[in-house]
Amino acid sequence: MSVGYYPVARDSDQGLEPAPARWQHAIKTAIRDPFELCRRLQLPRELAQAAAASLGTFPLFVPEAYLARIRLGDPHDPLLRQVLPRSEETEVRPGDLADPVGDGAATLSPGLLQKYQSRVLMVTTGACAVHCRYCFRREFPYAEGPRSVAAWEPALAQIAADPSLREVILSGGDPLMLVDGLLAELVERLALIPQLRRLRIHTRLPIMIPERVNRTLLAWLTTSRLTPWVVVHANHPAELDKPVLNSLARLIDAGIPVLNQAVLLRGVNDSVEVLAELCERLIDARVQPYYLSQLDRVRGAAHFEVPVAEGLLLIEELRRRLPGFAIPRYVQEVAGAAYKVPLA
Repeated sequence: MSVGYYPVARDSDQGLEPAPARWQHAIKTAIRDPFELCRRLQLPRELAQAAAASLGTFPLFVPEAYLARIRLGDPHDPLLRQVLPRSEETEVRPGDLADPVGDGAATLSPGLLQKYQSRVLMVTTGACAVHCRYCFRREFPYAEGPRSVAAWEPALAQIAADPSLREVILSGGDPLMLVDGLLAELVERLALIPQLRRLRIHTRLPIMIPERVNRTLLAWLTTSRLTPWVVVHANHPAELDKPVLNSLARLIDAGIPVLNQAVLLRGVNDSVEVLAELCERLIDARVQPYYLSQLDRVRGAAHFEVPVAEGLLLIEELRRRLPGFAIPRYVQEVAGAAYKVPLA
């Protein structure tokens, strides 16, 4: 199993700032040791021992801002469940896959994927601001991907040669783990391709490290010829504290539409009360609930799975409680399908 996390460059390395930005300091100081995590959260040492034994090659990584939202002394906290390795990760069930969504078959060239018409996805980095234990790309071959704009030139040429393309999705890992100088240069190159119209960024940084939404980021996002869309990932209302809501507001106030995609997770958001509160907090923050995704059957994440029949009941109850614009589409990604398969 290969994770292949890239080192995160500093803006100072690009000659843009004299010192690392606050968000980069948050990356540097993130918790990487399960014993330290459990000590800080006043959790039993036995829980840390089990986590350490279950890490494998997918390490623990939790930024301080997220740690502060986890309840002290509660081993069942829904935010903790998303980040703390558990012994269930070592269990493999029939049908579990290293690549449950067909990334390998959709690869056009290293780092460049196309699953659906009119759009392509660039896996810009293997680095993330948190290591979600249900991650469907925990075994993705990140080390094979480009690491500079120059290395992306063959993929850019492929994009330019396809007149049917209208949108590029920056994904990862998390694209906002890259410094703004590199991202701005890459987006500038994409904007030179005349058939492209939209730039979509899939990121969890505004949720994990709200300081990442800074003036430099907003500057290159709002001055590109391409229309920007940002898709964030929040699974539980407790993730949406005031600093996070402020980061989302900075994007929206700059004229950037923000959508949220959540994953239906056992022990995290598998109740109508939690999902309803999540959706209401999102729409109050002017963020559109976009997708509620069925769990991808990646190896090591079976303990998070909620049966589809249960998910359908949750969506039905949400429709009774909330206005239609607050209901996310319940979908499942099926390898080889021409679109995300709607479940409800």
